[in-house]
Amino acid sequence: MLPGVGVFGTGQTVRALVPLLQKEGFPVQAVWGRTQEEAESLASELDIPFSTSQTDDVLLHPEVHLVCILTPPPHTRQIAVKALGIGKNVISEQAATLTDACKMVTAARYYPQLMSIMGNSLRFLPAFVQMKRLLGDGYCGTLQVCEARVYGGSLLSQSYGWAWEELMGGGGLHTVGSCIIDLLSHLTGRRAMRVHGMLRTFVRQGGPTGGIRSVTADDYACFQLLMSGGVVCSVTLNFNLPGTDVHEIMLVGSSGRLITRGTELYGQRTSMQIEELLMTDGGEGVGPSVRGLNGMVTQLRLSFQAQEDRRSWVRHPVSMAASFEDGLYVQTVVDAIKRSNRTGEWESVEVKIQDVDPNHNHRALPN
Repeated sequence: MLPGVGVFGTGQTVRALVPLLQKEGFPVQAVWGRTQEEAESLASELDIPFSTSQTDDVLLHPEVHLVCILTPPPHTRQIAVKALGIGKNVISEQAATLTDACKMVTAARYYPQLMSIMGNSLRFLPAFVQMKRLLGDGYCGTLQVCEARVYGGSLLSQSYGWAWEELMGGGGLHTVGSCIIDLLSHLTGRRAMRVHGMLRTFVRQGGPTGGIRSVTADDYACFQLLMSGGVVCSVTLNFNLPGTDVHEIMLVGSSGRLITRGTELYGQRTSMQIEELLMTDGGEGVGPSVRGLNGMVTQLRLSFQAQEDRRSWVRHPVSMAASFEDGLYVQTVVDAIKRSNRTGEWESVEVKIQDVDPNHNHRALPN
């Protein structure tokens, strides 16, 4: 028996996720939107029986046992912590702040029998599953360098919202960079020790006509991660390229390299003259995140099926998913990159669960 699902959010990821859940046999029972109109519209579009703008109406729904949180970052922590507290399994997007990430970890540790995983679907993309396997098998030899490039159009919403504000979790570093940081750690089995980064906001006013609202969220980020074992990672994110869709990850080692471009995997050993295509899939026009969602939902089904209680699950099928602890690590790296952007210096990455300054986002920034 598969658990009933309650979904928080009405964005494009929700529109991709819900049909995948329904296809795998999950009954999607409820959806939350910021307004009743948004929720009702999406429920009608995706054939979801219940819609609301009240979070508790979804959390307390008797047929909801699995909660998927795809809301603006400022709402994430509150919903995740409350859901775990009333016995619901949780899949969540990245929180807005380090403090929020800490509270989510504390809740997950308090309810270890419940599922609490991050929704970074890139870990489940077949090309990355195979890349990690080949890396472990020694295809590249000793890993030395990781490079990631993500280019695309603006991440800003048409009207003013959280995506415009750095303090609300907007910007390329938080929304896309966090997924890349998590993915690099997952692929390599290493974590960042020190970071150096530069963030820029090139589009400083938003809205269809330029508007008067200022934008504080970054649309360009370039950062380096010095990982344990001496592995160096370099990441460039540029969201000032409308009509462009580049998503490339390259791992370089002493005897070869592995490269994903979109959803395809290529490899080249040092003894080869040209690279070889190692994996392709027929998902024409489907981006890595959505293609990864497909794999993630399949593993979710395997985790929950054959359990007598719809709240019960087994860990193995979703063992590659990011934990809330992984989410805290990613948020710690993001914060260190922001510090580096302000100081111009390399900053250390120290993951702490306690003694986090709840007002760290409100410190006065240097001129």
